[in-house]
Amino acid sequence: MSLSALTGSRLRERRLALGMRQAELAAEVGVSASYLNLIEHNRRRIADDLLLRLADRLAMPLAALQDGHDAVMIDALRAAASEVHGVAEEVDRAEDLAGRFPGWAAAVVELLHARARALGQVVEALNDRMAHDPHLSASLHEILNAAASVRSTAAILADTDDIDPAWRKRFHQNLHVDSERMAKGAEALVAYLDSSSQGVEQTTATPQEEVEAWASSCDWGLSGPEASVKAAQLASGDGRAMAGRMQALAKADALALSEPALQSALQAHGPDPLAIAAQTGVPVLVAFRRLALRPASGFGLLHCDGSGTLTLRKPILGFSPPRFGAACPLWPLFTALSRPETPVEAVIVLPGAQAARFRTLAFCQTQYPAGFRGPQLREAAMLLVPEAGGSEHAIEVGPTCRICPRPQCPARREASILTV
Repeated sequence: MSLSALTGSRLRERRLALGMRQAELAAEVGVSASYLNLIEHNRRRIADDLLLRLADRLAMPLAALQDGHDAVMIDALRAAASEVHGVAEEVDRAEDLAGRFPGWAAAVVELLHARARALGQVVEALNDRMAHDPHLSASLHEILNAAASVRSTAAILADTDDIDPAWRKRFHQNLHVDSERMAKGAEALVAYLDSSSQGVEQTTATPQEEVEAWASSCDWGLSGPEASVKAAQLASGDGRAMAGRMQALAKADALALSEPALQSALQAHGPDPLAIAAQTGVPVLVAFRRLALRPASGFGLLHCDGSGTLTLRKPILGFSPPRFGAACPLWPLFTALSRPETPVEAVIVLPGAQAARFRTLAFCQTQYPAGFRGPQLREAAMLLVPEAGGSEHAIEVGPTCRICPRPQCPARREASILTV
């Protein structure tokens, strides 16, 4: 019989709830009180026949004593206790907490998972910046150049005894200027990196980031007057222009597929962009956008062009795509990109303790704006719908190789910065 690590604690709680003394229960099941005390404190294993007698006397179903998800909860509680100052000595009592107060234990574990998700988002943002942000690269080079200049000047002053006073003064002046430049550059860089952990709205280094933060602040209701006011307040001209184009597209989509028509199609077909497009006569990608880009839709959405570059990102809890490309090649979005006009449906699972699952619907649409003699333009979209756990096979994907902890992934391009 597979027992839980909390079996003894549960027996003890049940006995106390019934108002039964330890010696009384021990006598009724044929063991000593001291032995029962060890069992109740999870310090002795319980033979199957003794467990049956205890469960029968306490009127407890055996299923309540068998192994479930308790081991995961206990491991998480132990990890928390070992890392918090002043609580390390409580590591061995994690089982007591989970057994006596399962609700509080579950709340602590959920808080740990929430913190891990938040830290994961910060790691993703910093990874994106360090790998792709030109401003960050230029700032680092500026600091390194200033440091090299300081080092060179300091070496000359340290190794040369007979420097002309005028030249010595000039070297000292250069040393002062370069050290000031390095200090200011370092301060600006620290402030810039710190902004990555303070929310999406403060990490906008490119027009696309700026516009995505604006769209998120409007809950992706882009065609309303509030969105227009916020768009006019964007910092960069490129950002305002991009927001204007997104608003124009959102208004055109809403005109082509009105909210009543969308709701009617949703009732008939569910969130199926192909079926909605067929019923309403709109292009398939219009149906994708109308499903996701509206307040409280609950769906995530990705758009990419023929190069695979993400041109629109609407994140969803548990799935945060990279800001600057370098996405996971296993996404169904890229499968659809290679199969124009062919619908692709798949369940994906993300790495991590939560192992978020999503049902994805992807489609690639082609255009020939210059006719037969012009190029074919491809645009693909992928809708992300939260998926509860099930037996259906799921494709293991990640956000990007740099922060994906799956070492055996066949599509890995580069090593991960995370340890498994």
